[in-house]
Amino acid sequence: MQVTTDALRAFGGVIRKEFQNGFAGVEPEWNKFASMVNSTTSRETYAWLDDFPAMREWIGDRHRKELKERAYQVRNRDFEATIRVDRNKFMDNELGTYSTVANSLGMSAAENPDILCFETLLKGNSNECYDGQNFFDTEHPVGKGLVSNYQDGGGNPWFLLCTTRPLKPIIYQQRKKADLVARLDPTSDNVFDRREYEWGADSREAAGYGFWQMAFMSKATLTPENYEAARAAVSSFKSDEDRPLGLVPNLLVCGPSLEGRARDILLKERTTGGEDNKWKGTADLLMSGRIA
Repeated sequence: MQVTTDALRAFGGVIRKEFQNGFAGVEPEWNKFASMVNSTTSRETYAWLDDFPAMREWIGDRHRKELKERAYQVRNRDFEATIRVDRNKFMDNELGTYSTVANSLGMSAAENPDILCFETLLKGNSNECYDGQNFFDTEHPVGKGLVSNYQDGGGNPWFLLCTTRPLKPIIYQQRKKADLVARLDPTSDNVFDRREYEWGADSREAAGYGFWQMAFMSKATLTPENYEAARAAVSSFKSDEDRPLGLVPNLLVCGPSLEGRARDILLKERTTGGEDNKWKGTADLLMSGRIA
């Protein structure tokens, strides 16, 4: 095949179309437990997270909380992936596999928010959130006391989340959506020095933590009793003024090893003892292979 501008443009159109097809073919999971925030700078500051919105009786002057200077921030990260096509492959018309590669690249770009959000969720027991404690912790300061949204143990983790509020427990922060850029100029380094045409995707994005009150993590065995305890914990969280927040967890998140136990708790009509299953339908189930 002769290397011409038109031929490169036509091949580039195939690459872009396959990239877009791959991107569109991904069914995201992150949006089930994370809210997207459009970012406009290198990092975003979430100082307002320190004040969970809750009404109080108005007696006297308005009650104004001081804006604390912890300034919880989420810094955007850069991601990229590149397709390289040897000019000889182009000349010899050996291009059959590159449409598949471009499709896979599109899928990878679309899956990156899932990777970031699940990674953030999984590391919540060791990464700090807005109050200076780990997102999942046994000592969150509330009013004059301490509150726990974490149950330790030796098993695989599972999570019980409230996702019905405008801000979900995890924040997905997008500065630049993944897009595809071509380098085809004969004088560019990649073509002149290495005889390679390049198509590269890049994005700027990150994930962080919202309100810890909307999430509970357990590494104990997933049993009806532990599910009940996690549900009671989230539903009992209060504001600093000791007013119930009224949160009701509605999403159970687990990995493949716990899917059977989760289905028994949430989907079965009856328990193993033949009694009515009181937890049936009390939460949706999100089983993901991204939870090890």
